[in-house]
This record gives sequence, C-alpha cells and structure tokens, in this order.
Amino acid sequence: MAAWKQTVVALVILVAAAAGWMRFYPGAPEMLARWGIGGPDAGTPSSTAAATARPGGRAGGPGQVTIVAQPAVAVTVNDRLQAIGTGRANASVTVNPYSAGRLTELLVEPGVHVEKGQVIATLDSETEVIAQDRAHVAIQDAQAKLDRVKSLRASNAATPVAVADAEVTLANAKLAQREAELALARRSVTAPISGTVGILPISAGNYVTNQSAIATLDDRSSILVDFWVPERFAAAIKVGQPLSATLIANPGQAYSGTVSAVDNHIDEKSRTLLVKATIANPADSLRAGMSFAITMKFPGQAYPAVSPLAILWGSDGAYVWAIEQGKAKRVPVRIIQRNNESVLVDAAIVSGDLVVTEGTQSVSEGGDVRVAGKERRATDADGS
Repeated sequence: MAAWKQTVVALVILVAAAAGWMRFYPGAPEMLARWGIGGPDAGTPSSTAAATARPGGRAGGPGQVTIVAQPAVAVTVNDRLQAIGTGRANASVTVNPYSAGRLTELLVEPGVHVEKGQVIATLDSETEVIAQDRAHVAIQDAQAKLDRVKSLRASNAATPVAVADAEVTLANAKLAQREAELALARRSVTAPISGTVGILPISAGNYVTNQSAIATLDDRSSILVDFWVPERFAAAIKVGQPLSATLIANPGQAYSGTVSAVDNHIDEKSRTLLVKATIANPADSLRAGMSFAITMKFPGQAYPAVSPLAILWGSDGAYVWAIEQGKAKRVPVRIIQRNNESVLVDAAIVSGDLVVTEGTQSVSEGGDVRVAGKERRATDADGS
C-alpha cells in the first residue's frame, strides 16, 4: 500500500476513535471545554442534561459527579458450632443380686419395660424362709415370757430387772425377725430404676454371686449426648442453651435438645471442652450408643453489609467509594462473607454510611459527588 494511503487510513482511525471517545465517555465535553476545544454539543443544555441523566455523568458544576449510592447496613454473622457426639441412656444400671445362690426364675424378657421395684428374678430361698419362721417362733416365746414376768411382778414375785430382761429378749427377737425378712426379700432381685430390659446374660438354674449380672436396664425417656467442643466456644456455652442433634445414620431426622452440663476445665491434650446435652425421646426411637451430629448457633460479630456493585478491586485489594460530606473517599475493605444480595466487609464504615454503587468509574479521591435522586426528593418536598 502506498504511503499516502496508509496515512489516510491512520487519520480515519484516529478521527473515529476521537469521535467515539467524545460520544461515549461521560466527562468528554467538560474536558474538551477545559482544553478550549468545543464540539457541536459542548456546553449545550442538552449535553448537560444528558450527563445528569445517567449515573456517572457530571453535572452541577465543574468536577461534580452524579452517582447512585446505597447506605451500608449492619449484619450479624452467626457463629456455628458443629460436633460429633455419642448418645447414652439417661440412666443405665446393671442389676446384681445381694447375695449368692441358685437362680430359680427370671420374670422378665428382653425388651420389656419394667417399673422401679418390680421383681425381675428370684433366688432359692429355703434357708431364709426357715430363718424367718424361727424368728417368728422366738418372738412368740419372748412375748410369752414377758407376759409371765409381768404377772409375777404384779404379785411382787419377780423383780423389775427380770421384767427388763424379758423386754430386751423380746426386742432382740423382733430384730431377728426383721433381719430374716430382709434376707428373704433380698432373694428376690428387683429393678432399681424404671427402664427397658436388655438381653439377659444368664438363665434360670445358674449359680450366681453378688458380682453376677442378672440384667441391664436402660432409662431411655431421654438420651444424653457427650461431645467435645473447641476451647474458643468455652465461654459461650451455658447450661440450658438449645441445640439441634441429627442422627449420623439418618441425617433427615433432627431432634431438639438442651445443654445439661458443661465440664469445668479444658482438656490439655486436645484443647477441647466436654459438654453434655439432653435430648427428649418420647417415641423411644433413640438408643444408647447412637452417634449424633450436634449443631449450635452463637451470635457472632457485626459487620457492615454493602451492595455487591460497590465492591471494586485495585492493586492493593478490594475497596469501596464512601461519601463523606459530598465528597468521595476510597475505603479499603476485607470481604468477610458473600451473600446473594449483599457483601459483608470489614472496613472503616458504619451502618448508614453511603456507598457508591453506580458511577464508580467517574469517582476520584476527594472529588465532589451528588447522589442521584436527592435533589428530586428535595424538590418534591418543597413543592408539597
């Protein structure tokens, strides 16, 4: 291509670029006016109105930018605790007999519910029955002797000491009878708590001692869950706080519970705190030994929330344009959490501060800005 043709093409491209810059750049007319270059529409009322009509346009005086701004709002970030715990019965007892002997009968079956004091098994008791009968005979004999001594005392044929001795003999006989009755009663194994009987580890006919397990009873009216929490939650957890528990084996089923006990020290090795929770089990659907996912929520720190459109990025990180007394101020921010309609930031702004959301491309540090819509609201208020 000839040199003069190349020159013509370059000039055409430069003219087109200049025309595009004048047409689409919001501050082009004012800049040309400051340079002493006037365009066909420079400085005309129509061009000024057009600049005012769109966000980022300059109006109201040299250097003033019209923008759209929204106030920041304070939002509290909830702190969530999640832990894994193991459930156990509200009360669990292994039943042992008081003394040794032959197990003659088991009166319960695995899985049945028993009440406190209900007899669940019996031991051979022939010796205890004989002892009880002997004590009964001894009482009768002691009572008869006391009656004779008292009648003799009435005729001065017996001394007061003899009467006292007879009374002591009768009292000892009664104590012996109570002891025999207690020994006989303890040949019947009773339930110390109300609960559900587990699998019986022994059958009738076995010889047992006071170390032999007859049955295990679980009170499943509520389930206790032991779980460990990080030490940073130690000051936040209190007895009575609500929590949610989900079965690991059945994530779709959640149960409500409360904190029932908090340990008094942090474990030095794991740096965790032992916490116990109580979960109601009215339907008897929970069992001891189940694993639970525990969830607790705590009110966290409050952060200002701004529109996602306000977040800009520079070489030194994220920032927003805040408005102070009609001027723009660049404020560095640290993003804490992104939501659908807002972004939580850690920055030197508070709830109510205006933050630029539209027209940010025309804002500069310390530059004058005008919030679109304020003048219209002020005019409407004056007209009313």
